[in-house]
This record gives sequence, structure tokens and C-alpha cells, in this order.
Amino acid sequence: MLGKYIAYYRLKNNMTQEELAPLLQMSPATLAQYENGNVVPSFAVLEKIAERLNADICDFLAYRNEHLTFVHGEFRKDARLTAIQQDFIRLSVEEYLNRFYIIVEILGEDVLPSVPACHGIALSSDAEENAKALRAFFNFPGDGPVKDLVRTLEDKGVLVCFLDFESDAFSGMNGLVNGRPYIAVNGNMLPERIRSTIVHEMAHFIFEWPSDLENSDIENRATAISGAFLFPKENAKRELGSHRSAVSTDMEIICRDYGISMSLLAKRAYLCGIIGDGAIDAYFSKREKRDWMRNEPVRIAKEEPMLFSRLVFRAVTEYEITIEKGAELLKQSYIYVASHCFPQEE
Repeated sequence: MLGKYIAYYRLKNNMTQEELAPLLQMSPATLAQYENGNVVPSFAVLEKIAERLNADICDFLAYRNEHLTFVHGEFRKDARLTAIQQDFIRLSVEEYLNRFYIIVEILGEDVLPSVPACHGIALSSDAEENAKALRAFFNFPGDGPVKDLVRTLEDKGVLVCFLDFESDAFSGMNGLVNGRPYIAVNGNMLPERIRSTIVHEMAHFIFEWPSDLENSDIENRATAISGAFLFPKENAKRELGSHRSAVSTDMEIICRDYGISMSLLAKRAYLCGIIGDGAIDAYFSKREKRDWMRNEPVRIAKEEPMLFSRLVFRAVTEYEITIEKGAELLKQSYIYVASHCFPQEE
């Protein structure tokens, strides 16, 4: 729908309808009519909108699948996101998944794995038990490091998209597109935080959450499940020992192996009784001085969603679409797509 694209680029420019409309010499009500799809703007008006929003008019005229139904999850209550930012994130997810489903339409629905059952696991009061159940649901090993988290989820039918969002106020959200779960995360976060956020969002749509739980309780329990999933208690005891006097640099090796931050390791060590109050307080004080809340050293490579690219490369290689179309769908250069599909023979 044309109106969705107008709204998307307006929000991308962090503008309200009331701010943009005067620049276009129209009323906010008229702009709202365009965005809601009630009125189709003329080509001349569309050119003016595109110019004001630093967009190409072709971006507004791109094909949009009208058969996609989205159910977006709620943002975390402490996310500090403005209404404009929240709307932009939702429309960014829809814009990405619209491009994704274009290639699915071309290749056929059978290119996607079956849809996993949502809210099908009963929630227990123990985070360790819930983490084991979550691992079992996706056929991850019962303990030890979780490798290829993103790739495995994609192979199990969960769509994963990374959004280019500058503010750290947004970490992740989940929802459904045509009944299939998706996870959207801020791709600008540290790789370790991306992994813990993904598992946090997994917990939201896989478990059956009691209706009487407060939102803050749900968030806290999802966070606890995420930590136990990535660094189970038995692994923490084996890797760290039954007692440690402090969080020390030798633990960085464990962080790399398990794909977790030192902050998550410290919290898990504390919750598992391996370190005490003094050790965790000393670590948090050190973290604050070094600004590790945002800039903790990166110890692992960043995982990337690959399903979309694989499907596009397959379609290009099999001449179902052109290289130009593949570049348009992936928002990459012609050379990028061509080099992956038709590398020059040495």
C-alpha cells in the first residue's frame, strides 16, 4: 500500500504528520488520508513528498503484498521509545517482511520451514527448567554453548530481522506475520546482547504466560530464562567452579565460548551462588566506571539472518528474478548480489 511507504519514510525522518504537512503545503488531515490509503496522491504530490523525505519516488511505488497480516508484540515498558519511534519500528518490520515475502511468493511457500507452535509450553516457576524446555523445543543441546542461534531459529520456522536503529532504547520485539513468529532486534547492539535479546523474545512467544502476571514480572522472567538458556546452571558450576571470590579476566574465555557478555556471566554466577554480594557489587562498580553497559568489549562474531539472502540468491541463480531485482529486494548493490550468485571462475 502506497500510504504505508509514505508513513514509513516520514517516520524514518522522525517527523509527525503535523510537522511534515506544512512543508508539503497541505493539511495534516490530507496527509493522513494519503497514509491511510483513503486517497491516492497525484504523481506531482508524490514527487514533492519524496523530495521532502529524502526518498526516491520508486521507493513509494514498490510492490507491497496486501495479503500479509501482522500482529506486533508490545514494546517493553521501560524502552523509553517515543510514539514516532515505536511506529517506525513496526513499519520497518513490515517493510522488511514485505520484501521477504515477495521472494517467498516467487519461489513458493514450501521454501519456508513449518510454523512452530506459539505459546505451547507451560511456564514453570523455575527459570532453569524453562530454559531447558526452550532448548528442547528448538532441539538445542540440553547444556553447553548454543552455537548458530540465528541460523537454527530460521531453520525452525522463526523469521529474524535486524533493524538499523540508532538508539539503544530499542533492543527487540516479537510478533506474527500470517501466523508465523518473527523476532526483530536492533542490529546495532553488541553481538552478545543481540543473542540474549533474541532468546528473551523467544521466551515471550513460545511459553504460555499466565494472564494475571504483571508486565514487569513477564519481562524479568523472560530475562531470567534467557540467561539460563545461554549459560545453564550446571555449566556455570562446571566452568567457574562452586565458588569464586571475584569476576576475573580468565572468565573472558567462557564468555567467548558461550557467546555471552561478561555482565551476563557475572549475573548468572551470582544467581547460581558462585559469587557473593561483594563480588557482584565490585563487578558492577567496575562496569559503570568503564561504561560497559554500552561499550563492553566484543568477544564474538556477530550472527546474521541468512534465510532472506539465501532465497534471493537461489532465485537469481535459477533465473527466477534478475540480479537487479535481487539487489532491490535485499537493498544491496548489483555487484554484491552478482558476486554471490555468479562469482568469476579463477
